Amino acid sequence: MAATLLHVDVDGIKIPLIFEQNRKLPLATVEFIFRDSGALASNKGGLASLSADLLNEGTKKEGSYKFAKALEDRAIEFSANVGRETFVFTIESLKEQFDFALKKVIELVNDPNYTQEAFKNIQTKRLAILTRKKDDFDYLAATGLRSLLFPNTPLALPRLGTIDSIKKLTLEDIKGFLQSHLYRNNLIVLVGGDFSEEEAKKFTKEFAKALKEGQVEPIPHIKVSEKNQTKERYEPTKQAYIYFGAPYNIDTANKKQRVLGKLASFILGSGGFGSRLMEEIRVKRGLAYSAYSRFVVNKTHQYFSGYLQTKLKSQDEAIKVVKELIDNFIQKGVTQEELDAAKKFFLGSEPLRSETLSQRLNRAFHEYYNGLGLNFAKEELDLIKTTTLSDLNNFIKSHPEIEQLSFFIVTAKK
Repeated sequence: MAATLLHVDVDGIKIPLIFEQNRKLPLATVEFIFRDSGALASNKGGLASLSADLLNEGTKKEGSYKFAKALEDRAIEFSANVGRETFVFTIESLKEQFDFALKKVIELVNDPNYTQEAFKNIQTKRLAILTRKKDDFDYLAATGLRSLLFPNTPLALPRLGTIDSIKKLTLEDIKGFLQSHLYRNNLIVLVGGDFSEEEAKKFTKEFAKALKEGQVEPIPHIKVSEKNQTKERYEPTKQAYIYFGAPYNIDTANKKQRVLGKLASFILGSGGFGSRLMEEIRVKRGLAYSAYSRFVVNKTHQYFSGYLQTKLKSQDEAIKVVKELIDNFIQKGVTQEELDAAKKFFLGSEPLRSETLSQRLNRAFHEYYNGLGLNFAKEELDLIKTTTLSDLNNFIKSHPEIEQLSFFIVTAKK
């Protein structure tokens, strides 16, 4: 059974419910997703993710241990997490335990653990994580690149925050964020498992009624800097960590463009050993163990990005090769052989991308969230099949902006 889109009316508010029934096992998989409530909804680095951490500390009445123990005793898995744009509650359980799980999550929404003890606990853990990140050179390069591509925007801030930003946050900041973002108005519910439509609608309404009514500010579209910038950060490393990115101007509502971008991205850098980047940088020149690039297409931001690691002495040569390779890609496009290989991959591997319930639900959510319509995956396969070489090369030539490259490099002092 494919996922279907339903709506549940709660005091005049229509809440989207994406539902797929699966009677094979008596299991429940449910996500309560809040739009415009992720990391990009705040200018305070790490606030959204630390707010999710606080909700994982249980209720004020029970505390972290008792709340977690009550769920664990019934083999219920619950977590609160944030993405760039969304805040998510996830419940996985046996169906017979789901009513209890829902009751506990509603208790959590009504009585978060707003205590200084809980706050200090999550703040200390986050500071320890960020301290360890000082030695994670991939992390430093990735966050450094975003600061170049998206200056003076929430996207320039690490999702986890920084040591300074986390130290400045207070319990009141978290309380303010949660109270101003977890509304029924921006709720989307994702349900899969051994439920009927009526059961799914019933508990969706029950959860939504526990939420306040209110409006959140939509996250605005974030533009990519068009400046060609290169910045180095010096660390005691024996390799250069090279992260690069550029604007990628695409109409996200245009399904054909999305498909062409997917094929182009696969051929250029996301297709593993068959990709241009890997072939040129690793196979032919031996400059890096791996090289990767992709077109990032989100609702609020789109850009081109990639990375590689190389020897310190090969750093400048690797950057030169990346620039030349992308220029050649824009000017000359791809070959019929490359297009055929990309088509074969996507068409042949489709069953692997939809074999589990969680994969299908996740796909259905993104189809709905991005305005593509449920079952876009089937439409996408048809578009891939009918794509011609001229279609793809004309698309590639229409995106010279990906040559406006910025580089952030973690390297050692020469």
